[in-house]
Amino acid sequence: MILPVYAYGFPVLRKKGEIIPKDYPNLKTVIANMYETMYAAEGVGLAAQQVGYDLMLFIVDAKPFEEEHPEAKGFKKVFINAEIIEESGEPWTFEEGCLSFPGIREDVVRKPKVKIRYQDENFKEHTEVLEGIIARVVQHEFDHNKGIFFVDRINPIRKMMLKNKLNNIMKGDVKVKYKMKFPQMKKVH
Repeated sequence: MILPVYAYGFPVLRKKGEIIPKDYPNLKTVIANMYETMYAAEGVGLAAQQVGYDLMLFIVDAKPFEEEHPEAKGFKKVFINAEIIEESGEPWTFEEGCLSFPGIREDVVRKPKVKIRYQDENFKEHTEVLEGIIARVVQHEFDHNKGIFFVDRINPIRKMMLKNKLNNIMKGDVKVKYKMKFPQMKKVH
């Protein structure tokens, strides 16, 4: 089922995710719905907070990046209870966007390599080192699980300049091609 993506302004987006126990009810359904939602919105990653769950869960399918970034080939994973152990390398800038922030794209500086520990959808534990665009997507989604937005990582003056766009997103005064839920829908006259 395609779920609405929660827009900037919803308190759940700022909530740190709760650790997910193995017996969490309907987790497979939540994950399947997240994938369906992400594909419908043409995203490459989606965190649980973006569909209203305050859980330590995010998904990634980097297929849209395969052509320009070889490390993205075949990278499709579920990350449960993830923990970034280490970020390393020379920081690099890349323009990021986010399904919860339609119409906003900003340069974000991140490290190109991460070591991450997580559980997959079967609660099997993994520790991996990810690099390049994969590391970036994972850092972006992991930030969501910690209540951090990509716009929190940009220059404060640049963020201030986005104030009107952010207010418009909260009011639902944006055009999107996917299902969204806004905290303050604009009034119909």
